[in-house]
Amino acid sequence: RSFARYGVLPEAAMSRMERLKAERPSIVLLSTGMTYWYLGAVEAVRTIRRHFPGTPIVAGGIYASLCSPHCVETLETDYPKGTLEFRSWLSPRFITDPQSSIPEQTGIITALFGSLLLLVIAIMVAFPLGVGSAIYLEEYAKPNKLNSLIQLNIYNLAGIPSIIYGMLGLTIFVRFMEPITSGKIFNAAINNTANGRTVLSAGMTLGLLILPIIIINAQEAIRGVPKSLKFSSYSLGATKWQTIWHHIIPYSMDRILTGSILAVSRALGETAPLIVVGASTFVSRKPASVFSKFTALPIQIYQWTARPQPEFRKVAAAAIIVLLVLLLTLNAGAIILRNHQNKKKKGMN
Repeated sequence: RSFARYGVLPEAAMSRMERLKAERPSIVLLSTGMTYWYLGAVEAVRTIRRHFPGTPIVAGGIYASLCSPHCVETLETDYPKGTLEFRSWLSPRFITDPQSSIPEQTGIITALFGSLLLLVIAIMVAFPLGVGSAIYLEEYAKPNKLNSLIQLNIYNLAGIPSIIYGMLGLTIFVRFMEPITSGKIFNAAINNTANGRTVLSAGMTLGLLILPIIIINAQEAIRGVPKSLKFSSYSLGATKWQTIWHHIIPYSMDRILTGSILAVSRALGETAPLIVVGASTFVSRKPASVFSKFTALPIQIYQWTARPQPEFRKVAAAAIIVLLVLLLTLNAGAIILRNHQNKKKKGMN
């Protein structure tokens, strides 16, 4: 903006470009919009040439592709030896690099790894508990007031705002269970800086968030098993557990897996519980264990959009695309698993 308005380099920009010149042989000129490029790019290039003669200039950013033909022609005429390159924020380097305070050098590997680790913990907590609870409620629980109250509470928990689960996780996992979730009781605490605000606490919080959804989905799947299949198993002398393990669960597994993966997709995009539990906004290293500090893609996107530099909003947009691709991949995986289980079910019939 200083280039477009005044045609001069501020003192802070000068010092930063001196560092960039020492680190790399090119100057990275980041655009802030099409208007910037149309009105100020030529003057900016001329100003940089005046201070750094002989240095090639690289134009980057999403809006660099909107540079007008007049701008390109002027640059070619005035600087025949200069190079003008267009770069995208979303690149392999963006996915594999750690976070950085410089927008053109930042990446999402720490946030991506943290999100995947959280999902693994959440599904390990919620899936066995959810399916086991559904089997108990459908096959073993007797119809009485207590079980009716439990069922009502499960339906209510599925509709509670996610931030309430964040407060629950903060109270139970971060504070009450802090010796366990920070790893102190196992002598596995990392620098004693996490104070319970670890990957394990956040993963179990997300597990609680999706637990009612998995229970309800598994109950509906179990109810869809034909009664004739159960009675045929009982008529051959099978016990209740043998019938559940060998017939009911395999027959309903396609719908159980589909609903569980969709529930995990919801957990992937949650931000409020992670903020309450204590996710870090800047982590330069991947979590070393479940007792490490962490960040996640939604937290990183939220932090970048709150930064005053316009370049970070472009970085956030690239991270949103990665998050959407990950969500679509999980949903596609649910469809593939469902189709695979349907084929197995037809083989059983």
